[in-house]
Amino acid sequence: MEIEVIFKIAAIGILTAVIGQILKNSGKDDIATLATLAGVIVVLVMVLNMISELFDTIRTIFNF
Repeated sequence: MEIEVIFKIAAIGILTAVIGQILKNSGKDDIATLATLAGVIVVLVMVLNMISELFDTIRTIFNF
């Protein structure tokens, strides 16, 4: 597994946390929740793509 993916996920998490805190402190809790949810969805899509590639590789290895 590439270490770059872990750094990307960590960067998205840090960025989402900072944006969420800034929005919460400015009194925009609804938008902070949406920003956090958007960050989670982006990371989830990245992970789902990696899992899809893993299944394709396993399928290729075992000739399914």
